[in-house]
Amino acid sequence: MNPTSIGWIGIVRLGIVQAALGAIVVLTTSTLNRVMVVELALPAMLPGALVALHYAMQLLRPRMGHGSDVGLRRTPWIIGGMATLAVGGVGAAVATVLMVDSLAVGVVLAVLSFMLIGGGVSAAGTSLLVLLAKRVDRHRRAAAATVVWMMMIAGFAVTATIAGKLLDPFSTGRLVAVTAAVSVTALLMAWLAIWGVEGGACASGEREGQQTRAHFRQALAQVWSEPDARHFTIFVFVSMLAFSAQDLILEPFAGAIFLFSPGESTKLSGVQHGGVFAGMLLVALATSVFGRSSRAASLKSWTIGGCIASALALAGLAYAGVVGAPWPLRENVFILGLANGAFSIAAIGSMMAMASQGHQAREGVRMGLWGAAQAIAFGAGGFLGTVLSDIARLVLNSPGAAYAVVFALEAIAFFAAAWLAANIRIDSTMAASGGRDREPLLPSAYVQTMQQAKGGD
Repeated sequence: MNPTSIGWIGIVRLGIVQAALGAIVVLTTSTLNRVMVVELALPAMLPGALVALHYAMQLLRPRMGHGSDVGLRRTPWIIGGMATLAVGGVGAAVATVLMVDSLAVGVVLAVLSFMLIGGGVSAAGTSLLVLLAKRVDRHRRAAAATVVWMMMIAGFAVTATIAGKLLDPFSTGRLVAVTAAVSVTALLMAWLAIWGVEGGACASGEREGQQTRAHFRQALAQVWSEPDARHFTIFVFVSMLAFSAQDLILEPFAGAIFLFSPGESTKLSGVQHGGVFAGMLLVALATSVFGRSSRAASLKSWTIGGCIASALALAGLAYAGVVGAPWPLRENVFILGLANGAFSIAAIGSMMAMASQGHQAREGVRMGLWGAAQAIAFGAGGFLGTVLSDIARLVLNSPGAAYAVVFALEAIAFFAAAWLAANIRIDSTMAASGGRDREPLLPSAYVQTMQQAKGGD
């Protein structure tokens, strides 16, 4: 065991930080979105552009990761990123209120606020993943990733529920007050949770990596020159593009082809999320229980298998677009969620394993690179899915066939992601030992790989 590794209490504390991050983000990307469109009657394009801006700002992730590499400490970047995120969250609420009297002033402040939100997520999220990667033992990585991500989703749910109750009856003053209360509470929770987790061993153990003083462009070029890091970046982008492309079309598909009511289609989304949770738990248990000698515990096996299963589930949805109602849509969607959950958590675990693989003391740059690829894919995926469905509908003059084309393209992208994952090596022994040993976890015929997911956050 790594003498500086953290146990389950430390993992849960890092999960609290991720939940706090999610609590602020969910208000800015969903609640403020709804207020702008419904209460203020503004074009949906405005909040859509602001959310896209917050994703675009996450191109800063590699630079933020390099900053934490240079400082040899992750905690200041996590706290600083959370503070920036909190300021951005409150600023976004104030900007929404200002739009009532002066649209131009409100939009300018909203742009600045969403830039802060994207920058804060980049700083805190990237450094949090690096800290997890460096301090969690290899056999716990998938389980740790599951705990952290499920706590983030719990942060979404709890915040949405509590804030929803506090916002009624709605007023602009109440909107700012609730957003400020959530942001301050989340910041305090994150600060208390992260305090002391990193300790001093991190800095002393990494002082040998004085090459981190290199210029950012040089550090990024070094990481990009590493075949494993470069190929994994491409894998993250392709897989997350396929993962997110169905987000905005699944419920309209259920309504248009299967005649689901709005309530039924919302429940269908819940079925998918239930599958995601089940897939995450499945991988966490398999990788923790079976041990390092079992192929069932291979993060790479689960990553590849999850991508292939996701592709097959999407192929089923493509077929459903052709045959319609007789197809078991709910079961198909649950299987898609199960496969997505398994692939994504295995990919995040793989990302954690690969963070120390390559040039020494470049973990932050690697995590940032993969996080940026994930953010770009998420920002583009939903939009691309809707555009492709509209184009296909115009060309084919059939809603079912149009959706089938989009789902089929997503399936192809997942098959491509599986092929990319099969050609990525995870040198888990080296990652655990700080670069001294180089022994693949499995034979070369089954060599190892993530999200991160990172890609992700």
